Amino acid sequence: MKEQIPITHFEPKQKQGLIVIITGNGKGKTTSAMGMALRGCGHGLTTTIVQFMKGDLYSGEWDGVKKLAPLVTLYHTGKGFCGIEGNPFPHSEHRENAQEALTLIKKIIAEDTPDTLILDEINNALQLNLIDLEQVLEIVNSRPKQMHLILTGRDAHPDLIALADTVSEVQEIKHAYRKDIEPQPGIDF
Repeated sequence: MKEQIPITHFEPKQKQGLIVIITGNGKGKTTSAMGMALRGCGHGLTTTIVQFMKGDLYSGEWDGVKKLAPLVTLYHTGKGFCGIEGNPFPHSEHRENAQEALTLIKKIIAEDTPDTLILDEINNALQLNLIDLEQVLEIVNSRPKQMHLILTGRDAHPDLIALADTVSEVQEIKHAYRKDIEPQPGIDF
């Protein structure tokens, strides 16, 4: 049996909340953010996730996150993806719903102050005019400076990219649905 290498725990000299953007047209933006929530759990950190635009189709992360409670909390606030795949709700209802999500986020920042706040699909919500850039900038600027803020979704706004500490772009090279393979549990939802 191989000798075990000792594990070293690192602590930064100065803790600082980071703004992280995960964008692009490829698969894995939400999954990457969920991985950061899982990693945070390992450090005993709390994470709150607010999902914009998701909510009309079941996704495995909803029940998976429950197993990480009480350190991770998830709110799926959307009515599905606005304007695609036969979503029956008009733009005005999606916008109203997204505005309610912003109210929830302000409450979370003011009262709960998790170590990490993930705003899943907020970039899409902004691109589709469900929320306004000024509203997102208010969230970015009003969060406690120790709170990590992760923004996911396609088409991240250039002003948000400029403010971010870390930006990753997930690029599609190939996707199973282009071969008419149905979405698979645990991989696609």
